Amino acid sequence: MKHVTKADGTLQPFDSGRVRRTLRNMGLGEEDADRIAGEIEEEVLDGVRTAAVLRMIRARARAVRPAVAHRTNLRRALALLRPKPEFEEFVRVLLREHGYRVETGCILAGRCGEHEVDAIAYRDAITFFVEVKHHANHHRMTGLDEGRIARAIVEDLQEGFRSGRCSVSIDGALIVCNTKLSEHAKRYATCRGIGHIGWDYPEEKNLRTMIEDTGSYPVTIVSGVSPSVSTRLAAAGILTAKQVAYGDAATIAHDAGLSLRETLLIAERARAILEP
Repeated sequence: MKHVTKADGTLQPFDSGRVRRTLRNMGLGEEDADRIAGEIEEEVLDGVRTAAVLRMIRARARAVRPAVAHRTNLRRALALLRPKPEFEEFVRVLLREHGYRVETGCILAGRCGEHEVDAIAYRDAITFFVEVKHHANHHRMTGLDEGRIARAIVEDLQEGFRSGRCSVSIDGALIVCNTKLSEHAKRYATCRGIGHIGWDYPEEKNLRTMIEDTGSYPVTIVSGVSPSVSTRLAAAGILTAKQVAYGDAATIAHDAGLSLRETLLIAERARAILEP
């Protein structure tokens, strides 16, 4: 069995299924994805770094689907967003895409103090306060502290509701982050009933799958969208590649302070990424 070396230096078995999923998410058909995944599995050396595997995937995918050249790695695209307000607002958009009713700009009074939360999300008769965490280094783990803080806030808000200070009955916390979670953070969240959405956690509904299932990629997925351009687009309410791909280019250019030519180029690349 071959192994790959992760960014933190640890080894894990080579997963051809993961390679295949990556190729499919880049817009390749099943036949091409199966063929390329098999070729890469045969060619890689034992212990190859995951970054090298990704470069191989992109190179092979571009030969089949040139639009891949216009696409940035999703983890990097998320890291390129500014924590506030871009990533926070992107998370709100994503939660709405998945059936949550989301309120923003919320300050809630607990029994012992006031808490400014990134959002309040409602789904299936459950009310969460949402805490959004962003790391510019997408290899960094989200640790235990966020969960412990969230647990304390939940308790204070629930006591505040019972005492009449808080007008919203909070059932729990939902922490959304752009990186992986440490094992300690996962255990604590499970024990304390804290909702966590990380890059690859939980297995079924994590940040990556939530984005890919709806096609709600951040606008930074489009190669060439610099942080300054992303900031301008966000100020105009454009957070996702879908918005710029299918929105009115003239309006977007005006509202974001971009040239029409630059906006049309971004929109063209976004459509190439989104459309099979």
